[in-house]
This record gives sequence, C-alpha cells and structure tokens, in this order.
Amino acid sequence: MVAVDPISNALLIKKFMKSIKVGLLGIGTVGAGTFAVLQRNQEEIRRRAGRDIEIVMVADLDTARATQITGGTVDVVNDANLVVNHPDIDIVIELIGGYGIARDLVMKAIANGKHVVTANKALLATHGTEIFRAAQDKGVMVAFEAAVAGGIPIIKALREGLTANRIQWIAGIINGTTNFILSEMRDKGLDFDVVLKEAQRLGYAEADPTFDIEGVDAAHKASIMSAIAFGTPVQFDKAYVEGITGLQATDIRYAEKLGYRIKLLGITRRTDKGIELRVHPTLIPANRLIANVEGAMNAVLVQGDAVGATLYYGKGAGAEPTASAVIADLVDIARLADADHSHRVPYLAFQSDAIADTPILPMEEITTSYYLRICVADKLGVLADITRILADASISVDAMLQKEPAEEETQTDIIILTHQTKEKNVNAAIAAIEALATVSGKVTRIRLEQLS
Repeated sequence: MVAVDPISNALLIKKFMKSIKVGLLGIGTVGAGTFAVLQRNQEEIRRRAGRDIEIVMVADLDTARATQITGGTVDVVNDANLVVNHPDIDIVIELIGGYGIARDLVMKAIANGKHVVTANKALLATHGTEIFRAAQDKGVMVAFEAAVAGGIPIIKALREGLTANRIQWIAGIINGTTNFILSEMRDKGLDFDVVLKEAQRLGYAEADPTFDIEGVDAAHKASIMSAIAFGTPVQFDKAYVEGITGLQATDIRYAEKLGYRIKLLGITRRTDKGIELRVHPTLIPANRLIANVEGAMNAVLVQGDAVGATLYYGKGAGAEPTASAVIADLVDIARLADADHSHRVPYLAFQSDAIADTPILPMEEITTSYYLRICVADKLGVLADITRILADASISVDAMLQKEPAEEETQTDIIILTHQTKEKNVNAAIAAIEALATVSGKVTRIRLEQLS
C-alpha cells in the first residue's frame, strides 16, 4: 500500500476542480473595472480561490463597446436573459443598477440556481428581504460587498470580522459626492449651488445628482449596514433621510469656530426602545478622525462592545476600487460554492431564523445634540426669550456664539449648541422661537454627534 501525501493530494484535487464560470450584466465603469482586474490578477486570484474564475459571457446594450472592452474573448449579448438562463454559468454579476429590470434578473438567476454578486445598494435596500429569502430557499449565495462604500470591505467586517461583538452603533461617510461638496464648501467658503456645478464638471456628481445630494444613496447603504449590524430585515422605507441641499457656507464657518466639521452621516444605533436609522448633515468634533475625511473618500466608524471603535477608510466609488469588492465576492463564492448552505456565512450575518423584527424609531424619538442658528433683531431681551423657550422644552445649552453685528446692521445670528435631548423637544422649541416677533425666517437646525 502506497502512502499518499495529504498536501499533494489536496493540491491535485484543486488542480482538477471545475473553474467558476461567470456572467456579467452591464459592463459600464464598474463592469469594465471588474473585467480588467480579474484579467490582470488572474493568477493571484486563482491562488486565493483554489480554482479559475472566468467571465464567459457579458450582457450589455452597447455590444460594440462591450466587445472592445473584452477584446472579443467572451460571448457578448444584448439580452441579459441569455446570461441568467445559461446552463453553464455559475455566478451572475449584476451591475445594471436600479430597482426594476435588475430585480427581475436577480430573481431569475436565483430561481435558476445561480449565485449572485451585486453592487446594487438601491436594489438590496428596497428588495433585499425578498431576494435573500429566495436565495435561502434555493440554497445559493448573494454577495454584495461592493454595494456599500466601494472598495472598503465593511460588509465583511460587519458579517465576519466583528461577529463576536454586540454592535452598538455605526456612523459613516458613505457618499463621496456629498463629502466632496462639503469639503469644497469648507475649504473655499463657497455656497452649495456653486460647488455642485463644479462637482458635476469634474465628474464627482451625476447630471441628476438627486440621490446623492438628498441623502437617498447614503440611506440605501446605511439600511444595509444596519440590518447586518443588528440582525433585522433591511428597512430602508423606515429610514429618516435628509440631504445637504439646505446647508449654507455660513453654517460650515460657524461650525469651524466652535470646533466642529459638518459631514453627511449615515447613522444607525441600538437603543433600549429600538434602532435609530438616519441620514442627515451632522456636526462632528474636528479632532475625530472621521471628521477629517475629505474629498470623495468614504469612512465608516463602527462601535462594538468588545473591540471598541474601529474605522474603515478608503475609496467609496470608482472602477477598480469597486471591482476589488466585486472580485472579493467572487472568490468567497468560489471557495464555498460546494459547501453545504447551512455552513456558509448568512446574508445578513445572523442565521435566517434569528432575524429580529426590532422596530426602527421615528425621528422625533431620537436623542442627540443640536446646532441651532437663529437670525434675530439686535435688541435687548431677545436671547432671554430664546433661552426661556429652550428651558421650557427641557433643552439645556452647551455652548453659545453671538455674531457681533456691523454698525449698520439691525440683525445678527445667535448660534446655540444644545446638550442631548429628544428631537420632538427641539421641534417644539423651534416652532416657538420662530413665532417670536424678533426672529427672522426659519431656524437652521443641524444635528450634532460626539461619536465617542
């Protein structure tokens, strides 16, 4: 009887393992990056995955461009159904985007027993529960590292790296367009509209930037992270969403004077009464690392009970950074494709029968601190009226700044930072302050987080 070297035997088995065949839906910026990185790093990826991973079919309406990108090395079709129904394809990469046709194609792929990799945060935020249930029933994997924060491996960190922790909260700069705009407003003292046009000219903002500047894109991503962190269904429809269109350069300057930076944050937090899930401009102390994330970069801060605070930083978009995340998902699937479904990492980190229907708190029940800018007549007694209203609403003042009016001015700004209080208390106080005859216009309210 001849002894068999177990290491040599394992290498021999890997050598003859079937290659993973991949179909790509959409070969735009990220799709082209995925194809290029997979080709360039093919040997490195094979060594990690234990088998070849090859894109064999691409579906794109612009077949001429797709053929040019792939160099004619794969089948190119203009009908994505040919990919999801192809019997030889093991994994479908969905990079089409949107809620409609993308959902239909993903569900067809799952029904056909194919694993799915997607970068589509909008799809998962709105239809994730349905998609994961279908995948669970069919025993296939749905991987989505690229859906949140581009090349930053935050999904893997939450699902696997921090699995020993009871996650307490997450706060993330998860939209590069808005972070670029806020950085430019702070650096150059320009107003929002001016910087938005520049961002569009430079390619940081889309021709229609609504999803970015209104906070919807960040809310999609925050909803996914919240579900993974706390073991709940994806609940984008219950998120509070507020963008940066109302921000003024003057508020950014006042924040700086008080030692804060303003960032659009996606925040989710565990509380005794439920889960906070919100996106809005937020004052952060300038000495926090995340407050110094500038330009189009992303960063996610996660607080766990065992590990404490961990920060994940990097490019949140772009062809190859996002492709890095897509290919990481391909490798994960290649490693586990033959494993029993019950032994794979659950889609939302928690076992499917342990997903909890924890309520998402309405915004008026959220407790945080606030920045208030109030334009008032330069008269005696105005400040006393405002502080009385705040006291009546059980709001205590942490700091105050009053702009000295120029000689010819009859109005001035009062800036107030509050201690923590409920949103509904602030809503009531703002309504009472705006009713004062000595107050002009609307009170500017920006939430404040210490992130400590």
